[in-house]
Amino acid sequence: MSKATKRIAAALERMAPPPVSTPDFAASTAFVWEVEPDNLRPVPKISRVDIGLLHGVDRARDTLLTNTRHFARGFGANNVLLWGARGMGKSSLVKAVHAAADEFGTLKLIEIHREDLPSIGRLLTHLRGAKAQFLLFCDDLSFEHDDAHYKSLKAVLDGGIEGRPENVLIYATSNRRHLMPRDMIDNERSTAINPGEAVEEKVSLSDRFGLWLGFHPCSQDQYLAMIRGYCAHYGLEISDEDLRAEAIEWQQTRGARSGRVAWQYVQDLAGRRGQSLS
Repeated sequence: MSKATKRIAAALERMAPPPVSTPDFAASTAFVWEVEPDNLRPVPKISRVDIGLLHGVDRARDTLLTNTRHFARGFGANNVLLWGARGMGKSSLVKAVHAAADEFGTLKLIEIHREDLPSIGRLLTHLRGAKAQFLLFCDDLSFEHDDAHYKSLKAVLDGGIEGRPENVLIYATSNRRHLMPRDMIDNERSTAINPGEAVEEKVSLSDRFGLWLGFHPCSQDQYLAMIRGYCAHYGLEISDEDLRAEAIEWQQTRGARSGRVAWQYVQDLAGRRGQSLS
């Protein structure tokens, strides 16, 4: 076979890759969906914190845990959009709830990246009919101008002949309630011939999530409670007076209060104490 023929064969294979073999879902409790070629890569160890360490999100935690447990038991459950302030534990909560709700060892977490959403139909082909329940997790989901990826997700959430498999739920996190920039929605109102219809097209994606869980900036007391919880869990000794003074100064240098900022302070404190957070 000539070099030119080999290049043509390789290009054709990339355009129409061979079908992916049935994944071994017993290999792990979590997977990452990869494309080019399609592959469900097992995750040996999930990066997550214990659900008991997530403070300031009690209502969202309880609602998401209840919904996930219903799904894991084969009962009715909703797709969920976790939206709101950055750094407030949206993705951490999804991973923590997955661990807490996996009572029977059959609840699998699959991460799909936003740019791979056009391949979601191929992923569902592998999940449909499998003897497990799957949480399809898309972190930091949002769409910009001229981005049509949202249509792939929209069809899966509510539409299409086949519909979403009964053993699949979609959990997504976003800083935006409607997943679109506000100026994009306002522009549709001002320039479209039928502005109401144009806006509906853009915001209807978020409407297809049965549960919306809002995350808002935390108060100072909640921020300090997060830090105290981490310190107690990891055995970091510090007086309440010093913790309060240092944590408030740390927050002021960052210009924000959030679960992420609290964790970053704890990492700094552990480093100064010569302790590991393993």
